[in-house]
Amino acid sequence: MAYQTFQQEYMNMPPITRAYTTACVLTTVAVQLDIITPFQLYFNPELIFNHFEMWRLVTNFLFFGTIGFNFIFNMIFTYRYCRMLEEGSFRGRTADFFMMFFFGATFMSIIALFVNLVFLSQALTIMLVYVWSRRNPYVRMNFFGLMNFQAPYLPWVLLGFSLLLGNPLMVDLIGIAVGHIYFFLEDVFPSQQGGFKIVRTPAFLKSIFDAAAADPNYQPLPEDRPGGFDWGLGEQPNEQPNDRPNDQPRPDE
Repeated sequence: MAYQTFQQEYMNMPPITRAYTTACVLTTVAVQLDIITPFQLYFNPELIFNHFEMWRLVTNFLFFGTIGFNFIFNMIFTYRYCRMLEEGSFRGRTADFFMMFFFGATFMSIIALFVNLVFLSQALTIMLVYVWSRRNPYVRMNFFGLMNFQAPYLPWVLLGFSLLLGNPLMVDLIGIAVGHIYFFLEDVFPSQQGGFKIVRTPAFLKSIFDAAAADPNYQPLPEDRPGGFDWGLGEQPNEQPNDRPNDQPRPDE
């Protein structure tokens, strides 16, 4: 019963959230079991560009550290806000949500070329939190029962919490900065006078992730319509508009 409940809940997760959280958990378990090592995953421009280890562009976003408090804390926030975004403002727009991931990962990778960072998974989580918080400005938050605040302050609260835990602040700051850039380009700039949409999702991604929209001019075949063919109705008379009804008397009667 517990397995069936877990399986049902797992399959009810939206696709991008399910794929990303599953990849993070499997990567961490593989490291914990010594199947792979973090040295095979981290962001290293020299190995990427000189030795063509291109997988590092992806795997550095999948590792939050070995199983412990930091891993559990980050996975909870990643799952929660990734799912709320995908089921909220990105509902029915899976391709656009994937494009947001791609946008964030690309920007963070460019920044990492100039900053000594080897794993960017926490920065991606902060980006998700930032975008959600800006799109839900009136939601009241409670952080471990210690303080109450509006949603837009959540990324800064997490920044302070990372400071207390001794984590490098640069990771959180990069996540906030990239999240703000995406929010401005996607939500603010297009609505301004003379603004336009900059972050556009390619058509091939929409064909992969999003269901095709129904054609409003489509006329189904008779057998596809509700009720199918008009079996049993018999032949219907083709009454002309000028035909006189049978019960109308003749003029000479």
